Amino acid sequence: MPVELIEKYFPDLSEKQKNQFAQLEELYAEWNEKINVISRKDMDSLYEKHILHSLGIAKVMEFVPGTRVLDIGTGGGFPGIPLAILFPEVQFTLVDSIGKKITVVKEVSEGIGLQNVTAIHTRAEELKEKFHFVVSRAVTQMPVFLTWLKGKFEKQNLNAKPNGVLYLKGGDLSEELAGLKTEIFPLENYFESEFFETKKVVYLSKENFLS
Repeated sequence: MPVELIEKYFPDLSEKQKNQFAQLEELYAEWNEKINVISRKDMDSLYEKHILHSLGIAKVMEFVPGTRVLDIGTGGGFPGIPLAILFPEVQFTLVDSIGKKITVVKEVSEGIGLQNVTAIHTRAEELKEKFHFVVSRAVTQMPVFLTWLKGKFEKQNLNAKPNGVLYLKGGDLSEELAGLKTEIFPLENYFESEFFETKKVVYLSKENFLS
């Protein structure tokens, strides 16, 4: 079972969480036939390249209950849905500018009984709510991404790190992150597969980019 890959790195899952992760394969296969949100070749490695990759954020930050997290450019629900399974007492808002992708997010979330996900078809800049953290998976270059975040953050910090951005990125980031005060967490430190050798979680406190 592919879900065993998740259990390997997150051994404290409840039975409910294990079942939710296990159901993702069938739901994504079914919806991907109708609306292509994951490349066909990636469906075979859904648990490694999408679910476990999304959960890399959880190796860097264990969100406390009551945290509010915004996933920008969520696509088919990554990293938001895997994180929402792992942190059932954290509220996740998943947004994408493409409506049919949000349809998939809603159907998958409902299919596995997630109570802590709100999926909205909108552009990030148009959201009026505030959050503790913004997560995303390489939707654009970081300097562009940061321009979308003005007015998005709560003032009060709840977690071990100050409110800010947790961004999944791959490859050489030196040019893209030049001038930004970041912490970089290589995912090869947490996950064994070759896929993670160039993958990272980039953390920026909101104080470093919002005046």
